[in-house]
Amino acid sequence: MKKIVLIGASGFVGSAILNEALNRGISVTAVVRNPESIKISNADLTVVKADVSDAGKVAEISKGADAVISAFNPGWTNPNIYEETLRIYPRILEGVKRAGVKRLLIVGGAGTLFVAPGLRVVDSGAIPDEIMGGVKSLGEFYLNTLMNEKEIDWVFFSPAGSLEPGERTGNYRLGKDDLILNDKGESKISVQDYAKAMVDELETPVHHQERFTIGY
Repeated sequence: MKKIVLIGASGFVGSAILNEALNRGISVTAVVRNPESIKISNADLTVVKADVSDAGKVAEISKGADAVISAFNPGWTNPNIYEETLRIYPRILEGVKRAGVKRLLIVGGAGTLFVAPGLRVVDSGAIPDEIMGGVKSLGEFYLNTLMNEKEIDWVFFSPAGSLEPGERTGNYRLGKDDLILNDKGESKISVQDYAKAMVDELETPVHHQERFTIGY
């Protein structure tokens, strides 16, 4: 049985990944700030309360796992989201490496995807000001830190521009660095299909030290 650590397992994306992984019989250690936010119980689920800004704690929890999936987010309404993302994500990366885990899968953002040659979503004017801090910081972590990371087999999985509750259809397209648009010019994916594709990548790795993306 595959054993994974899932950071941010109670969030919007993390909870969808948690359900997908448990439904496939994967053993999950769910790392959260508030254990009471995990409402499900499962023989393959262990819930751990931890501060993931502590690289040593991340290493301790991650030891022996086949992979770590991080859906960490300081909270979209957190006024310090920009600073906290850039402070904490390198510590998660350090902790996973220190644990000797070979693979780290990160719930990325769409901000660094290209909407036109040389034009990223984050610079296109499409991102509302209220979430710009979170979008920008995660993008900077990807561009400035992950893209220079050679020690661990990481992936940064960018969703479509709109990630919403919906159905697990299994009918979507994967890409690399360009925003995927449907025939109406919309960039959309359900969180359930995003979670399916993430766990597919966990079970059958296709991408290595690179970003990929998804959309209908």
